Amino acid sequence: MSYGETKVYFDGSHYIAIPHTERKNKSRPKRIEEQIIVTQEPEGPVTEKVAEPLIPCMSDETSAIEQVGESREQMPSTPIIKVQTMTRKELFDELYKKYIMLKKRERKERIIEEMMPYFDTVEETKTYVDIGFDRKLRNLICRRVRMVRKANLARFNYFCTFTYEDKLHSEDTFKKSLQTCFRNFCYRKAWKYMGVWERSPEKQRLHFHGLFAIPENTLPDELTQIRDYSTKGKRMQVSTQCDYFTKRFGRNDFKELDPRLLGESIKYLMKYIEKTGEKIVYSKGLYQYFISDIMDEDVVCAIGQEDKKLLLFDTFNCWDEGVYMGRVSPEVIAQMRKSN
Repeated sequence: MSYGETKVYFDGSHYIAIPHTERKNKSRPKRIEEQIIVTQEPEGPVTEKVAEPLIPCMSDETSAIEQVGESREQMPSTPIIKVQTMTRKELFDELYKKYIMLKKRERKERIIEEMMPYFDTVEETKTYVDIGFDRKLRNLICRRVRMVRKANLARFNYFCTFTYEDKLHSEDTFKKSLQTCFRNFCYRKAWKYMGVWERSPEKQRLHFHGLFAIPENTLPDELTQIRDYSTKGKRMQVSTQCDYFTKRFGRNDFKELDPRLLGESIKYLMKYIEKTGEKIVYSKGLYQYFISDIMDEDVVCAIGQEDKKLLLFDTFNCWDEGVYMGRVSPEVIAQMRKSN
């Protein structure tokens, strides 16, 4: 027995195959949510501009200036109330992001309190918020699984950090220019990467942490070891910086990645998508699966819910539409068709 067109991924220890199934997709109409009017009061002391009163013509210039100053002090400050039209789901997502740094219980209480005016009862509000939290958890698990599968199939060899330097860029130009630079290297020199933007806890300085697959002899400049003082660790440290990125973007750090420590690097990136809600940035060419026909003798056993997945031997054979491609290896996987 053989399994054609299976999707195969690597979980960090074993290769797992998902057999192809013919299942008709039922078209489900998208649910149209009710629009609500949300009023938000300003958090800080915001004042509305009021037209200045006319000042009578005075011969004494100093008295006129003093009178203008007194009239401005007496002008009432009116808070600007923000009114928006959105769905309850959009409001929930906005509040979830607003209170992302709070503990789960406190975050839920704050969201329930602010969403209560848009429901008939407290029970309805709590039920809706609970469903929203379940949705966020489910989405987080899916993002985590997708990230790990992509990382395990890519041959990452560097863990890199790029730090915003205000002498060279503004935050906007730093982010945009660095992403453009990565995109060019991916297109011209076959780089691949995944990473996340984050801010340092104390100084709130923008960073980019990423896993990079950099082919040999494609670095744009020399790697130089720099010895400096770490304010975070409060000790001297040695970092390896690429001169190309140092000149254009500022401080950077290139660490050669041991394949055995890939899991630790993935966990380091994963904590940002779990704690701060940041999104992982992917380059093109990173896939979750490769497509292969699987022979019965290459299957160890069926696993997963309802035995829908297949555990494969570490030396299984790869086939592409009846053509033998070789035993599984990074070189053979590179020739196989990919899928997300």
